[in-house]
Amino acid sequence: MSIIKMAVPCLFGLESVLSGELKKIGAANIEASDGKVTFTGDWNMLAKANIQLRTAERVLIVLGSFRAMTFEELFQGVLKIPFEEYLGKDDAFPVKGWSLNSQLASVPDCQSIIKRAAVKRMEQHYHQSWFTETGAVHQIQFSIRKNIVTIFLDTSGAGLHKRGYRQTSLLAPIKETLAAGIVDFTRLYDDSVICDPFCGSGTLLIESVMKGMNIAPGINRRFAAEKWDCIPSSAWKNARQEALESIRRDAKIKAYGCDIDPQAVELTMANAKKAGVAAHIRTKVQDISQFSLPTGRAIVVCNPPYGERLLEIKEAERLYQIMGNVFPADPEKKYYIISPHEEFEHIFGRTADRRRKLYNGMIKCQLFMYFR
Repeated sequence: MSIIKMAVPCLFGLESVLSGELKKIGAANIEASDGKVTFTGDWNMLAKANIQLRTAERVLIVLGSFRAMTFEELFQGVLKIPFEEYLGKDDAFPVKGWSLNSQLASVPDCQSIIKRAAVKRMEQHYHQSWFTETGAVHQIQFSIRKNIVTIFLDTSGAGLHKRGYRQTSLLAPIKETLAAGIVDFTRLYDDSVICDPFCGSGTLLIESVMKGMNIAPGINRRFAAEKWDCIPSSAWKNARQEALESIRRDAKIKAYGCDIDPQAVELTMANAKKAGVAAHIRTKVQDISQFSLPTGRAIVVCNPPYGERLLEIKEAERLYQIMGNVFPADPEKKYYIISPHEEFEHIFGRTADRRRKLYNGMIKCQLFMYFR
């Protein structure tokens, strides 16, 4: 079985978390860069990566990389890529991508050139001049940065943050992959107690319980590459079986969620049921001023309201002050709070033990960690 190079994009700030995940599932040659981690493995590893990675946005096969400053160089570089190793003569191969700080700045023109080169390569291999593209979709992606072109095949299809449990959500929910990354920083165990006083759609609670129970995030969904003829179906079957056998069904993790909005509390439980973790989660309608922590060890992980307009920012700051009062400094309690507010620590009333820069969508935030 051949070894292939793969790349997994991630949210900025989660590269180390994703690298650790890849190491745990047995990936080789792991290398992290800004917003991406590359590794090598076989088809079995490709399937495992799609099913098991919590912080990856998608799994891409790296087909090739080369320098191009003209459209002719782009065409000739793409023409050398062995698309026929992955695509059948009836398969679809749309093209999309981006360009940054490069001579080839027009993305539509680059798309057209890459498509023409891919078709030319397929013509040479299959000895036909027309392709119906009615078969399985093999999404070609490209990136051009500082005149270096990299060509990928997307094996995931829908983004890996789409676990399948969050069919509906409230305004501005936290992305599942970001929530999973925050949860990883908490170093929770299978008997941890997790609390979220701003539970919203329940994403942080659900991701916490799934990690505590070792439920693979992609175990209940399908991926684009499952329809590819070049990948044996046994790779997907074995990866799912391994994921099922790894679930810790006896985990004693408990999660408690509160929100001032009754709709949020209801939605959290609905999503928890879809995720199969409702038995470990309890919720109630409660204002942050009434929040209290259970006795013993507990981890608070939350994404409090940010506020975008002046009055909303003032309200967010009022919440931060209340949080400082109801989150006691206690060696048995740990707090992980994501916020974009530059004065959060001052308003909260305590300096974080550690901070990590993260992006919630396009919003630059800090994860404020209190664990001492």
